[in-house]
Amino acid sequence: MRIDLHCHSTASDGTDTPAELVRHASAAGLDVVALTDHDTTRGHAEAIAALPAGLTLVTGAELSCRLDGVSMHMLAYLFDPEEPALLAERELVRDDRVPRAKGMVAKLNELGVPVTWEQVARIAGDGSVGRPHVATALVELGVVPTVGDAFTEEWLADGGRAHVAKHETDPFEAIRLVKGAGGVTVFAHPAAGKRGRTVPESAIAELAAAGLDGIEVDHLDHDADTRAHLRGLAADLGLLVTGSSDYHGSRKTVALGEYTTDPEVYGEITRRATGAFPVPGTGGS
Repeated sequence: MRIDLHCHSTASDGTDTPAELVRHASAAGLDVVALTDHDTTRGHAEAIAALPAGLTLVTGAELSCRLDGVSMHMLAYLFDPEEPALLAERELVRDDRVPRAKGMVAKLNELGVPVTWEQVARIAGDGSVGRPHVATALVELGVVPTVGDAFTEEWLADGGRAHVAKHETDPFEAIRLVKGAGGVTVFAHPAAGKRGRTVPESAIAELAAAGLDGIEVDHLDHDADTRAHLRGLAADLGLLVTGSSDYHGSRKTVALGEYTTDPEVYGEITRRATGAFPVPGTGGS
């Protein structure tokens, strides 16, 4: 089985619609794909309706968290999307995204960059607006060559000249909320240092003690030595190890299925989940 547990659609900052995403996942030879848009489950229904035969969908979300001033992302799988406490927290995070993006536009204007809110809103479309949409605007204007080049201290990285903070969930609270909704939690790209500061391993140990299920090890932003080290850490802490593409369509160069999760780990995730279940494809619409 080929299993990719971290993908984004136009419901947040990917460039494929949810329907396109599942069709592309099938064409890429995947057996299982997870739709984990930022702080939203809005793309799930469309993905399920279009799900090709032979492909299973894992529903989820990537939750925006912050610990001791460090931004981090928590992948949440197979939770009940209507559970009130987790739904309220996701809406709180999502509602803060528009004023935050407008604040980044204002800072960029002060730096002499002629980006407009209308441009960013056009790029975001119906998705949950975020830094990748602002970064894409910078690419369109020729300020930076790629989206990744916008995530530096010069521009949009944490603490960067045009960075604006947003509401982010305490990760211990995120674990509690996801578990309360019957879901499973995996710390996304925990050692992706090029994105900014990362949380210390002591914090990962504390998260594990609080009920964290796993860490995402095989990821584009982790080199071979980092992956080996994280595998050892996961073994020491009793955490599951996942691998994922973190696919964003044309917004990133990584391909669907470039990194994958072991079928036994996937099986354990599904065993632990009680809020929702993987959806097998029946041919799509």
